[in-house]
Amino acid sequence: MPRRIEVELTSAREDGTWTWRAAGARQPKGTLDGGLLHEGAKVGDVVRADADFDIDGITITSVLAPRAERHEPDRIEVIGRPLADDQLVTSTLAPKRRDDRRGRGRRRDGDDGADRGDRGDRPRRERGRSGRSADDRPRGERRPRPEPAPAKPKPKRLRPGRTHRSAVLEGLPEEERPIAEQVLRGGIPAVRQAVDKQNEQARADGRPEVKAEPLVAIAERLLPRLRAAEWRDRADAALGSLEELDLRDLRSVVVAADTGARDDEARQVADQLREGLNRRVEAEHAAWLAEMSETLRDGRVVRALRLSSRPPKAGAPLPAELATSLATAAGEALGSEVTQERWATVLDAVAYSPVRQQVVPAAVPAEPGDALMAAVRKLASRTPQIATLFGVQPTARSRRGGRGGGGGRAVPPPPPADTPPAATPASPPAAASDVAEPEASAPEPEPTAPVEEQASTAEDAPAEASAAAAEVAVAIETAVEEAEAPSTDEDQPSS
Repeated sequence: MPRRIEVELTSAREDGTWTWRAAGARQPKGTLDGGLLHEGAKVGDVVRADADFDIDGITITSVLAPRAERHEPDRIEVIGRPLADDQLVTSTLAPKRRDDRRGRGRRRDGDDGADRGDRGDRPRRERGRSGRSADDRPRGERRPRPEPAPAKPKPKRLRPGRTHRSAVLEGLPEEERPIAEQVLRGGIPAVRQAVDKQNEQARADGRPEVKAEPLVAIAERLLPRLRAAEWRDRADAALGSLEELDLRDLRSVVVAADTGARDDEARQVADQLREGLNRRVEAEHAAWLAEMSETLRDGRVVRALRLSSRPPKAGAPLPAELATSLATAAGEALGSEVTQERWATVLDAVAYSPVRQQVVPAAVPAEPGDALMAAVRKLASRTPQIATLFGVQPTARSRRGGRGGGGGRAVPPPPPADTPPAATPASPPAAASDVAEPEASAPEPEPTAPVEEQASTAEDAPAEASAAAAEVAVAIETAVEEAEAPSTDEDQPSS
């Protein structure tokens, strides 16, 4: 059975045959009899043809002539009865009136209209319900919304290279490089863990175990050089982006310079970093004060309080004038005209600001809700003068231990009240015993046995202790610097 395909005529031969190929492709192709083509066929024409597909190839049996082009647009013929021109009219129906829908058409005849009386030509305003238009209603004066502050660019984080560390590794013997790599990854504990893992695998395979002491000794010997190279890589990266680097990363590099800068060149780099850090801190502290003053002028009290709790310069007090303005604005924001949700938000910002002890609320809600009371109880230890206004007794805060929470020693109970001398006369020895009684009730000092035990342990392994101290120096200093940011408001003097 023949199939219909589209072919493209590619050439005409002298014997009367034509060559063809599939339209838009190279294959299939073949020849056909020129007598099958229509009159006027030429090379490049695309025609439809019926072809037989067999084992020997494709045989064109017939070629259809191309369709003639239409010079007039296509039309749709409507078959039906003929209509005259006067019958081709479009009519639009008018919508019904309310009187027609509700059956009140009798008013048009004047039957029911007289019962209502003449309404007269009263002004439209008098016929209104409220007698007042929307334009005449008093409106409260709205304070213009301040423009949003421009987004600050995200500080650049420290990305140190490996130039100095690679140089140290290349200068080591081949057998010491794996140990040095483990030291760079995690210090002496990483070396011990790697040895333990290797021994565990050796026990499983039936091979002899490796002693950890010689490897740990090599790691302790390499630790100072590796730490110095690691600090130098971090210092070079910090020096390259001194003006854009995050202050936390820059401060951590400067703090670690005490143990990482071991030669004169490294000390010069440390001095440059220290000067750059001081310059950055002073500049950001001035910008911090300016932003806080501007935010306070715009009436954004919560934003100003949040800013005051995050000073870039740790331990720097607020100027007296700015602290007074901030405390006054915070007290006015804690009034009776604000919602209780807003009251709780301002209270939370006040609790972590350096002026929290100076804030006096303008008014206290008459019926505080559960959410507000929960916020007051939560922040009672930080704002005791505000908690007292709500009838909440602030609890004594335990001394901060670590980042993991608790760890502070419990506050001892207050000593008993002394007996007045006039009420109960007592001899001098008795008075002396009464005076000494509070001292006896004070908590006893902790025993020093653990300290001596630690000291003896440190004497037995001085190299390991010094290595461990050098290993965690940078991490401890960084943690201390990060911990200072939220706790600076506690050390802020209430000027």
